Amino acid sequence: MSRRPCFFRFSTLRFSLLAAISLGLVFAQTPAPATLTVTGDIATPLTLKAEDLAAMPREKATIPEQDGTEVEYEGVPLREVLKRAGAPLGGQLRGKALASYVLAKAHDGYQVVFALGEVDAAFANEQILVADKRDGKPLFGYQGPFRLVCPNDKAGARSVRMLETLELVRLQK
Repeated sequence: MSRRPCFFRFSTLRFSLLAAISLGLVFAQTPAPATLTVTGDIATPLTLKAEDLAAMPREKATIPEQDGTEVEYEGVPLREVLKRAGAPLGGQLRGKALASYVLAKAHDGYQVVFALGEVDAAFANEQILVADKRDGKPLFGYQGPFRLVCPNDKAGARSVRMLETLELVRLQK
């Protein structure tokens, strides 16, 4: 019975280790399905996928870029997402419910706030979109997969990229 040299065993072990690491990196880099979670003081907490948003009422908004060009975003009005989650909108947005806000959270920890009255058509009726397309194409990399777009804001600070969570907070219950 012949013995293989130690070098052969080391090379095989090194190859196996490199293959396992490479395979692990492939699995680690596979992105999780794009979801948007709606939580907080609402009747129906939701986890929406891209397909769910694609099936909801959609709008478009055009936003000027810093270089003077315009970009068209497409998505679902924020009020439609909140309505599906059972947020108090329309005739229910009275009294204590008016002391509610939406906390939008991004993947990178960025957070912004919208008063619930800003979103409701009977009050401010601001166009705020949960966008999933830019110029007709899915949002790319650091833009998405979902982004809040606020075309009437003078500064773009509330246009949250990498949007992951919308949390409704009622200050008075």
